[in-house]
Amino acid sequence: MRYGFGCDHAGFDLKAVLMAELVAAGHEVIDMGTDSAERTDFTAYANKVAQAVGAGELDMGVLVCGTGLGMAVAASRYPGIRAVSLSDCFSARMARRHTDANVLCLGARVLGAGAAVEVLSAWLAEGFEGGRHAQRLEMMRGGYKGLTRE
Repeated sequence: MRYGFGCDHAGFDLKAVLMAELVAAGHEVIDMGTDSAERTDFTAYANKVAQAVGAGELDMGVLVCGTGLGMAVAASRYPGIRAVSLSDCFSARMARRHTDANVLCLGARVLGAGAAVEVLSAWLAEGFEGGRHAQRLEMMRGGYKGLTRE
């Protein structure tokens, strides 16, 4: 698996911690910036990661800014991207199981490094359940026009 990482200035330190965790676990990690804690716009890095995941160049992406919210909004604009801003392990597991979320957005001003590593680990440990959830993903893509009562 190839994981792409991006951040703005607020997420710079936390991005380094998260990348080091994945590298230590033997994963391939691609750093897509920023390269310092100097002020920068989060959208540039959300765009880079989302485009690469959407194009199949990366399997999944992780974005870090102050809250994770701006990154999630920016990344979700791209076709095939299901970006989620999370701050707990239960939601991380459900985001993978039920929505096949492929971009995780974290807030460095919301989570400490330890909690962020736990959320990332929970997110990466899960797979997509498929079944009724696959139908729902198809509905989000606009390919399924029916309604169900589930």
